[in-house]
Amino acid sequence: MNITTDQSTVESVILEVSDPAAAAAFYAAAFGLGDKVRVRASEAPTTGFRGFILSLVVSQPSTVDSLIGTALDAGATTLKPAKKSFWGYGGVVQAPDGAIWKIATSSKKDTGPATREVDDFVVLLGVDNVKATKQFYVDRGLAVAKSFGSKYVEFDASPSSVKLALYGRRAAAKDAGVAPEGAGSHRIIIGGDIGSFADLDGFAWEVAPDKDLKS
Repeated sequence: MNITTDQSTVESVILEVSDPAAAAAFYAAAFGLGDKVRVRASEAPTTGFRGFILSLVVSQPSTVDSLIGTALDAGATTLKPAKKSFWGYGGVVQAPDGAIWKIATSSKKDTGPATREVDDFVVLLGVDNVKATKQFYVDRGLAVAKSFGSKYVEFDASPSSVKLALYGRRAAAKDAGVAPEGAGSHRIIIGGDIGSFADLDGFAWEVAPDKDLKS
């Protein structure tokens, strides 16, 4: 008998913050992602790059500008101003709690009215060894959707879930516009359906609230 697993591997991310009320208000105003982003009180020490980027993939430049605009209005700071590049259009901001967010589109021109619709929400982990961490997750039942050797890996996900991707730590930091050095807590917990554990780089997983009764 073949055993299949639910394709939805990531239901939400939990960000550990010093002021949960302020962080919740920021995310509601900035991105409006609902329960895909949760916050939890923590004073765990952390310095420098926390090793992850939260990426919002959208359909056109005006949506990038809209989401970055509301994030800045709510208190975010700019790490990389939104601009065109060979791959599309995007920018990077840092939330008041320290989490780094990239908002981007592969389109260089608007093709319709401005919206705030997010096509994909991606948790990008900057890891020490992409191949080893890829195998770690494959062994836990995740299926690979895209893989570029030791450079980048993206796992399968249902349309409604959060995507998980892997990038080398230094490459991720460069993409975010920050130095790669960092220490202490990642200040993020991934809520999914593949168990509670920590991966090779110390990123923590918990069973998502709506998955804990799943048979």
